[in-house]
Amino acid sequence: MVGLTLLIALIVLLILNVPVGIALGVASMFALMVGDTLSLTSIPQALITSCDSFPILAIPLFILAGDLMGAGGVSRRILDVCNVFFGRITGGLAIVTVLVCMFFAAVSGSGPATVAAVGTMVIPTMLKLGYDKSFVLALVACAGSIGVIIPPSIPMVIFGVSTGTSVTSLFMGGFLPGLLIGFSLIGYCYWFAKKHGYTGSKEPFDGKKAWAATWEAKWALINPVIILGGIYAGLFTPTEAAAVAAIYAYVCGAFIYRELPPKKLIKAIGTSCSTTATTMVILGCATAFTKIITIEQIPTMVTQMMGNPDDDDCFRQPDRHSAPYQLDFAHRRLLHGYHSCHLGFGSDPLAGSNLYRS
Repeated sequence: MVGLTLLIALIVLLILNVPVGIALGVASMFALMVGDTLSLTSIPQALITSCDSFPILAIPLFILAGDLMGAGGVSRRILDVCNVFFGRITGGLAIVTVLVCMFFAAVSGSGPATVAAVGTMVIPTMLKLGYDKSFVLALVACAGSIGVIIPPSIPMVIFGVSTGTSVTSLFMGGFLPGLLIGFSLIGYCYWFAKKHGYTGSKEPFDGKKAWAATWEAKWALINPVIILGGIYAGLFTPTEAAAVAAIYAYVCGAFIYRELPPKKLIKAIGTSCSTTATTMVILGCATAFTKIITIEQIPTMVTQMMGNPDDDDCFRQPDRHSAPYQLDFAHRRLLHGYHSCHLGFGSDPLAGSNLYRS
């Protein structure tokens, strides 16, 4: 009954276009009101404890780094360099957009920050050059999502913290797939531009101009080398790398390029806070949602139903007083004790459970 309520409430809320984080939280609240597994206080507890982790601190810092790069002129200089070398190819501006998104993703780790920073620069220009609006918007959205794959990646940080997986190993595993996705998008851009007659820039290649653009962007170009090189060399953790990226972006924008006055800095921080708050609400509500699914053993019930679709026992709620359930409960308590001591996962995921009072 609890699992059915959870699923129906979530589907209805998503159909009503309720934000994902709010939908997860409200669906969890309905499920707790129907069942007696956890108390309603577990939802606000999850909102706090899910964010109480050192690796999670990388999320707001990477988002801030991306916004500071966009506001401080770092991303614009990267765009100029890519445009000098690749702008004359068929569909050159579309290809440049993908390359800049890949480069930007290697620093910010945030898809929304990448789309916001790159999209504001390339979308008006591409529309002015005659590119189809649907193609331009889809391209920026797809290229911006590469930030989820190319390290450092905020979703990889969340996954690593939630499962106890090494974040550095996840970063190393995402590098090659991210490049393959990026190059595939570049190939599609070339084919689409060839088919629809989108030509590149008519200006001939100028070595002096290329060198000037590269030299102007040298501080922006070495940013990914510092961030990713420091992580892979073991000089700092992903969270520390996020702090380095934010500080480096601020120094470049405020002191080297001098395009980040206090007014733009405050606006960039405000944008970062808004994005971070949205992300943290989703993370906290998803944690509460996961607790209910785990304690109600819904994955086990689904597995049994798929293995034996004609077996009515798979739809029955587990007996919490049975020996198998009590053993499973003790096992999960021991695992959580290990995670709390060694991985810093926060408070007890079974806090408020009526199982303590059984």
